[in-house]
Amino acid sequence: MRRLYKIIVVSDSHGYSSSLDSIISKHKDADIIIHCGDSNGELEEMQKKYKDKMYYAVKGNCDLGSKLPTKIVEKIGKYTFFITHGHLYNAKWTLNELIAAAKKENADFLLYGHTHTPLTEYYEGMYIINPGSSFGYGATYALIEIMEEGVLTNIGKL
Repeated sequence: MRRLYKIIVVSDSHGYSSSLDSIISKHKDADIIIHCGDSNGELEEMQKKYKDKMYYAVKGNCDLGSKLPTKIVEKIGKYTFFITHGHLYNAKWTLNELIAAAKKENADFLLYGHTHTPLTEYYEGMYIINPGSSFGYGATYALIEIMEEGVLTNIGKL
């Protein structure tokens, strides 16, 4: 099996750059880092340290004054990714609005954060992934490996 992309997905790091650093160090072979919001600036630190990675990031509800977009729709390989924090779609209460927004963009992947609760699920032809929170006790993140033969998703713990 030949891997095309290895993607680290994080969210809700809330200023803890050491957690992000640990995750990226653990997966140095990752090609892409996606942050689903509430990064409070530490992502810029990682971009300086790990210059060989591609980065995508959205604004979360705690990213006050951030100029990041609230959503990104991006093609990675043959897959369309819908990336958002989730607070604008009531993610703490339901996934319905998030799923509808991602479907409207013909997304293959819905990546979101906000709830601090990790999730990886395949639903109606779409991968739905929340990496949880990448700081504190029990910190989690998600991995997506896009292979020639298909997709692998996983939740990792620090």
